[in-house]
Order: sequence, then C-alpha cells, then structure tokens
Amino acid sequence: MEITINFNLSDDDEIELSKIIGVERQELPSAIAPFSVAAIEELVTMFLGKKVFSRGSDILEYRLFLLIVHAFNGQIPDEQEVSKLFQTTTTGSRSLIRAVMSKYQYQLKSFIERTLINLLDSAVVSEERDCLFLSVHNLNLVDELNRELSEIDTNLPPVQKKRGSVSTYIVFPSSYNRLCERFGVTPKQLVENE
Repeated sequence: MEITINFNLSDDDEIELSKIIGVERQELPSAIAPFSVAAIEELVTMFLGKKVFSRGSDILEYRLFLLIVHAFNGQIPDEQEVSKLFQTTTTGSRSLIRAVMSKYQYQLKSFIERTLINLLDSAVVSEERDCLFLSVHNLNLVDELNRELSEIDTNLPPVQKKRGSVSTYIVFPSSYNRLCERFGVTPKQLVENE
C-alpha cells in the first residue's frame, strides 16, 4: 500500500529534527520516510490487534524493534542514537537496546550479525600489530561478541575495554580470527602473539 502524507513543521523544528536524525535540512523528507514506515506499522499492528501492549516498556521495545527493521539500515543502533530519538539516558538506552535484542533476537538475528560483521570489518590493527581496536558505542554489542566467543571456545580471551579510553575495545588475534571465521569476514593481518 502506498501512503503519502503531509506533515507541517516550523522552521526551527525542521532544523532541530535534521540535527537529531543527522541529515541536512533538504534531506529531511527522504530521511524521515523510513521512520514513518515504522510508525505506521506500529499503529496498524495495534489496530489489527496483532500487537496490543499494556506496559509502556513493551511499546518502547516494539517501537525500537520497528525502527531497527525500517530506519537504521539493518544495523543495531548505538546508545547515543537511541538516546536522541527516545529522550532517554545512556543507561536507559542501553537497557532498551538489550531488551529488544533479547526479546526480538530471532527476528533481529540478521541485523545483529550484520552489525557485528561491520564492527569486525572496522577493526584497526594496533601499531605493534599484536591486537586490534574496535570503536564500540553500544555495550550490548561487546556482550554479543563475547557471547559468540564463549560459544566458539571458552578459552578465548574476551573483547575488553582499552584502559583509559571511553569506547575503544581490544580484541586479541585468536579471538578476532575466530570471530572473523564465524561471521565470514576476511581478517586483517597481524602478529599471532598475545
């Protein structure tokens, strides 16, 4: 079904919304479209009685699930993105993401895998070439990587926070190579010492 809508915003609201979504003002109509698809799906499923929630947290979780499916390009969003859209604290956003990843784990399996693949692809080899660094702004993804490692081999070193950094994590070669193997990622070359 094709739906066309008109929605009036003040100039100030357009400017602010563009900043929140992270696009130029002239890109706003096309950038907001995937969000509107998620909103319409949320309403239609409620009208049809397919998803009727009595708890506010269930509504927020379902809303984030739909945004992941329709608006986040197949990626699990980071905590800052969720905080901007849901007006929540970083801790609240982390909890919301964790709840959605757990409750909708089977529907989001491919989205979670795609996000982890992109993380592994973005790894930066250390100067000593003895480990890799990941920039992660969603602690749930670190937990997910470590969960995968525990399923592969419980003796592998975990992904761990780099001391003195805000959101940089260390992955050792044995863990990195096994994660790459698990997700079909071509590993970057480094020295096999830990």
